[in-house]
Formats: sequence, structure tokens, C-alpha cells
Amino acid sequence: MKIFNYKIALIFLFMGLMVSCDSELDQVPYDGLASENAFITAADFENGIRGVYYHSIRSGFYGSSDQGSMLSAPDVLSDNVTLAQGGRNTKRTLHDYSYSAASSMLTFYWDVYVMVYHANQLLFYAETFEGESKDNIVAEAKALRALGHFNLVSIYGKIPTQDGDANSSLGVAYVTEPDQNILPSRVSVGETYAMIVQDLLDARADINENNPEGRLNKDAVNLLLSRVYLYMGEWQNSINAANNVSIGVASRNNVVGVWEDSTQDGLLFYIPNVTGEINRAIGVAWSQGGVNNLIPEYVASFELINLFADDDIRKEAYIFDAVSSGNNVNGIKKLFGRPGGQPGVVDYKVLRAAEAYLNIAEAQLALGNEGAARTALDEVRSNRYLNPSSGETGTALRDAIRLERRLEFAFEYQRFFDIKRWGQSVERSNAGDLADGTGTPSDVLTLNSGSNKFQLPISQSSLDANTNLQQNPGY
Repeated sequence: MKIFNYKIALIFLFMGLMVSCDSELDQVPYDGLASENAFITAADFENGIRGVYYHSIRSGFYGSSDQGSMLSAPDVLSDNVTLAQGGRNTKRTLHDYSYSAASSMLTFYWDVYVMVYHANQLLFYAETFEGESKDNIVAEAKALRALGHFNLVSIYGKIPTQDGDANSSLGVAYVTEPDQNILPSRVSVGETYAMIVQDLLDARADINENNPEGRLNKDAVNLLLSRVYLYMGEWQNSINAANNVSIGVASRNNVVGVWEDSTQDGLLFYIPNVTGEINRAIGVAWSQGGVNNLIPEYVASFELINLFADDDIRKEAYIFDAVSSGNNVNGIKKLFGRPGGQPGVVDYKVLRAAEAYLNIAEAQLALGNEGAARTALDEVRSNRYLNPSSGETGTALRDAIRLERRLEFAFEYQRFFDIKRWGQSVERSNAGDLADGTGTPSDVLTLNSGSNKFQLPISQSSLDANTNLQQNPGY
């Protein structure tokens, strides 16, 4: 991947000189300019794997890039948010589906491969390491490599259940070498998913049941594997992986606290975002300011607001009443901040146990097991509503599962991919950006199923740097 030549080489050349000047890198152990001298002891490899995690929260990956990242793009691309007229118009090309090779998520593509590079670097040097922590660290690196490629192929490739030719269509370049000079080609979606699964299976075999906070463990790998299998349409494998998740759904009493960082109930993988260490205002992905002087980039869509029942605790946890330029708006509470804390500074929450039950519900229904599907669905609903519904069958049960998935993971990195893998269209309400549905609606309200826009374009700079890359059709 020749894009590494003109940026990453310089980064690695000077990073060792810059580490002492960067407070974040002082706080979060970082591997700097890796060499055979950098990876010798168990402590070196512990520092190395922490460096890989650090790169997962780069602004374009699980960060707050104005171009879009995993924290915001899947909702901006879908029907969960409406563009706020008083904001900075960030991520507008995503929301309007006006992206092209000249205006794509360059920082996302770049930042994911930077993390993958660091994971591969650690795996390379671990081949000659014999410390007792080796198996766990290698497993973490492979899981992070799989996570990176899974997010890449979700954005740039089709999802296997999306249509009949998805598996033979363009996936991504699955990079397993720590070489700055390689020029890899994209493999098919089927091949990409096969390599993701293999990395996750390898990781699951050796990763610790429990690791320090901010790091993956066996539960997290099982959940990620369940999601990958769900996207592949391998229903029983998805169920089996989800059944191996040992942590239960966050209780109704703790749902609000999860997003205010007062509890970690139901979290499988999160990265602490604390003062003196990372301390990044990731909430800027959605808004700036306070409740009474909010400057929103996007607001919760009026349609979504009305899907939450009055007794659904998630409405309180995910959305708040705010004032922007004298107008009432539906602010997005996820990532907004801790009570009394710095605006926008909250922990990075990547994987939650509730997904295991929703994966099981969807996969069981696909296998025709309605009773098992309802049981899994009701495990989530009983922890969200005072008076949960139940008893649906057939199409009504399918719709109930899809609704709960939308509500549970609103503003949480999944909605666009769910619409995409179900072969649906994005259909936004024509309601405006104010709290009562008045105001200005988003300019573009529909993305028809089958549109090439469901697969984002590879940026022209990446194509120029690596002549072996092939652009997605239609760009």
C-alpha cells in the first residue's frame, strides 16, 4: 500500500523523537519506531499492544473526525439523524450521498490501516517472543486486525446478505504484513470475511477471559464473531458465538448511567477516556456547547424520536431536550458528556452485551425458531421497558427485532449497515431539525436499495498511491 510511503514513513521516522513532547503518548504506552530492539521483553509487548489500541481511537476510526468515523458515519448515512441548520455542516457529503473519489472518508481509510500496520508489526516480532503473555497479546492483535478490516469492508464493500452477488464483489485489501511498501489488491467480499473469521477464531482460542479495562477479552471477541457471522448469514454460527458471551444485558436502572460513565453494566469492550490520559472531546461528532446553548451538527430525527415508547428508558439515555439559537431541538445524548464533566468527553464504547441477544433473536428467526427468537428479544425488552411487548409471530416478530435493534443502537455505529445488509432503502422523514418536527429537513431523504452509494468510494489519493487498488463501481 504505497500510501504508506509518503506519510507513514515520516510518522514512524519522527515519532520516537516526538513521544516525549506528546502528553497523550506519554500517558498511553506507545511502541514508537518499532524494531527488533523495541520488542524484547514482556513489558515491550504490553506497551506494543496498548499502542495498537491507541491507534484504534484515531480521529478517523473510532474518533470524531469531521469527515466521518465509526462514531458517526453509520448514523449520518442512515435515517437516525437530521442535519442541524445551526451546525458546521460536517459530514455533509455523507448525509447527502454526494461523496466521490475526491471527497470520501480518507481519514477513516487511512487510520484503520495505520492500526492494522501496528498490529501486524507486533505480530511479526511476536514470532520470536516466548513470554507467558504471548498468546494473549497475539490474540488481541489479531482481533484488532479483524475489527479494522471488518469496519473497512462494511463501508467500502457489500455485506454478504445484501444481494446475490455480494460475496464475489469487491472487498478490501486484507493486509497481514508489516511492510510500508506493499501494494495490495482488493480481494472479494467472501475472501475478506473468511480472513476476518479466521483472525477472530484464532483470537478467541487464546485471548484471556478477562483483560485490563480498555482491552478486548473472550466475551468481546465472541460478540464480534457473532456479528460477523450474522452479516454473512451464517445463522447458527452467529447464535453459537453469541451464546458464549457471559455478560448479560445492562439492567434498565443502569442504561442512563452507561452513557454517563457512572456504570459499565453490559459493556464488553470500551476504552476509558479520562483526564490526564486520552481526554478527547469525542462528542463533537454530534454537537458542541451545553443543553441551553447547543451547537448541533446533527439532531435525532423526528421519526426516530416517535419510535421510542414513553416507558422506554433509552429515550432518556440517548436523547435530550436542548436549545439551539433559541429553538428547541432533540439533542443526541450519546457522547454528550458526563454530568458536570468536560463537554463531549466520555468513554469510547465499542461492544455491548445487548447485541448478543439481538443477534440471537435475528438468527433464530432466520432459522424458523420463533420461540427462541422471542425469548432472546424479550431479554432486551424486559430491561428497557416498564411494560414490554411480546408474543409477536412471523413478519411482526421480524419487524419487532429490527425495531429493537434500531432503538438499542441508535447513534452507535450500526444503523446504515443493518439497512444495507437487509437490502432495504434509506427512507428519511421529511420532518425538520427542530424538536417538534418543524424547521428544515435534510436535503436528501432517500437512498434506494441497490444504489452503488451503499459502498463508499476509495479516495483518489489512495488509488493514485496504490495502482493495484480498484475503485468501486459507479464512481
